[in-house]
Amino acid sequence: MTHKIALVDDDQNITTSVSMALKAEGFSVTTYNDGVEGLEGINSNQPDLAVLDVKMPQMDGIELIQELRKNYSFPIIFLTSKDDEIDEIVGLRMGADDYITKPFSQRLLVERIRVLLRRKMVAEGVDVGQDQDINVMKRGDLELNDAEHTCKWQGQAVNITVSEYLLIKTLAERPGHVKTRDQLIDKAYGNSVYVDDRTIDSHIKRLRKKFKDYDKDFNNIETVYGVGYKYKDTAE
Repeated sequence: MTHKIALVDDDQNITTSVSMALKAEGFSVTTYNDGVEGLEGINSNQPDLAVLDVKMPQMDGIELIQELRKNYSFPIIFLTSKDDEIDEIVGLRMGADDYITKPFSQRLLVERIRVLLRRKMVAEGVDVGQDQDINVMKRGDLELNDAEHTCKWQGQAVNITVSEYLLIKTLAERPGHVKTRDQLIDKAYGNSVYVDDRTIDSHIKRLRKKFKDYDKDFNNIETVYGVGYKYKDTAE
């Protein structure tokens, strides 16, 4: 099955290089140079997933997401610069399923696209050929499902991005074991793109807030000052 990807970005270098990388992975890719063109194109040729830049002329990514979510539920990945934290939050609230910070590795983008498409297929009842029990990790109140890339806390679904999923999984795999920021960066972003420590700290801050929305006493992600973070199992 060939999945259709819509890529909307006014940077021609990005549309050219990313579309080549996605086509090499077997995806069908249509590129658009701005939000208006992207909206028209998507309305006439609905994709299975869209990748949208936030900063574009005529219609930016946030406006485009608003318009798309009126009619479509396909996954959307939001491209943003590392200093646009507010845009990331607004984009996710508007209906983006994940965001990725520029500069980014194409390998990471491909992986996130695969995860979101897989999650979409599972939600639609498509058999993706995975043994669910093998792919579920449970740590006290935490449950992570690799096949669906979903997270639950005390039985309630927690809406987290792919990067956040990889971070909490990395920490929860070995409760009590400290993971440095460099180790977490490698897990969430790979080693082919530069990401500073502040990015990981921002992700951890958001993760804590999301869990606290479901459990105000959540304190399972602990900071080890000067080193990194560790996960404290609720069973401890």
